[in-house]
Amino acid sequence: MPPIEPDAVVLANGDFPTAVLPLALLRQAKRVVCCDGAAIKLLAHGLEPHAIVGDMDSLPSELRHRLGGIVHQIDEQEFNDLSKAVHWCLAQGLRRLAILGATGLRDDHSLGNIMLLPRYARMGVDVRMLTDTGIFTPLLVPTTLSGHPGQQVSIFSPNPTTRITTQGLEYPLHQQPLPELWMGTLNCCLGSSFSLSFDAGPLVVFQTY
Repeated sequence: MPPIEPDAVVLANGDFPTAVLPLALLRQAKRVVCCDGAAIKLLAHGLEPHAIVGDMDSLPSELRHRLGGIVHQIDEQEFNDLSKAVHWCLAQGLRRLAILGATGLRDDHSLGNIMLLPRYARMGVDVRMLTDTGIFTPLLVPTTLSGHPGQQVSIFSPNPTTRITTQGLEYPLHQQPLPELWMGTLNCCLGSSFSLSFDAGPLVVFQTY
């Protein structure tokens, strides 16, 4: 898997990363944009946020006052804090994003955040979501992804009628829809890459490290 060099790392307020790759991205990031209370966790690990975005319901008033210059409060509730942070990054011209801390704590939040990835891709964001076990990538068009032999791969299709064809996976798909979300899980990369083509997106692909 090639290095990820984002314009910014967006840190959500789920489980703070512990795996090697997301931690390295966080420590080497040019900019870290925190979703609301995620700033507390970042500061506790000795790192400074570039910006804090959200409705600020999880950020103590004392901290809001101390960090005032980088706090961007957005009160409207149409989007969650992660989406607000992504919108803010786009407004700053930051289009290559790595999202960390978006899973854990609450399963419903985790699932919701993962399934927001295609929306961000449609907005023109080159985005990856890194967890402690692997990487989620949204796909809007046929794509070849790098991998390694034995790497675990799962394919999720929000559109149950999308017909998918794969190359380079242990269990190939041939113009096959995935009418239930679990049906594309637990596959395996055979070489240094694998390809997916499909007639109507999006897809979300998960790869273990």
